[in-house]
Amino acid sequence: MLSVDVFWSFRSPYCYLLGPRLLGLARDFDVSVHIRPIYPIAIRVPGYFRGRNPMARRYLVHDVVRIGEMLGLSLVWPTPDPIAMNLDTGEVYADQPYISRLTRLAIAAVDAGRGLEFALYVSSLIFGGTKNWHEGDHLRTAVSQAGLDIDKLDDVARNDVDRLEAAIRKNEADHQAAGHWGVPLMTFQNEPFFGQDRYDVLMWRLRQHGLKARAGTEE
Repeated sequence: MLSVDVFWSFRSPYCYLLGPRLLGLARDFDVSVHIRPIYPIAIRVPGYFRGRNPMARRYLVHDVVRIGEMLGLSLVWPTPDPIAMNLDTGEVYADQPYISRLTRLAIAAVDAGRGLEFALYVSSLIFGGTKNWHEGDHLRTAVSQAGLDIDKLDDVARNDVDRLEAAIRKNEADHQAAGHWGVPLMTFQNEPFFGQDRYDVLMWRLRQHGLKARAGTEE
């Protein structure tokens, strides 16, 4: 069976925009899709956003909203931001309660065999317009939609931190070795495909290697 790895961050709106297509790929074609959760570049590369051209963020927000419109997906910048930082100065704070929990939960979800579903539904919660997505039952509901129990995942995330962090570091090392620094980064047979806009290029390559629709589906 063909196999695709996807390096994924829960702070990336582009990962969110790619999610439904990845789920369709795994559902409709004879290919396995492996989500590889990593921390956002704000965590992986200290100081990355310091001194960045202010036009970069304005363009990103404009771009992701229009891509969402094109794809039929609503997109609202999350409240709170999964990364605790000063957007004006680029300072990233030492305490990161949201992204640490989300990324560790994602590794636990991968271990439970539902990493792709977790990534899709949780990213949809974060970027889909739910204010205070971290409060109440919002995250519980999204995790339930992914076929998982938030209490069980949280138990793993609290009690197995060293193993989960080691898995994240392994994903980050493989991500760096794959040939690009950003997310979403899809890889197939050691070839990187960066960005949600390279999904069609990935599909072209998969078809070159004999990609077949699953029985009962039409390509």
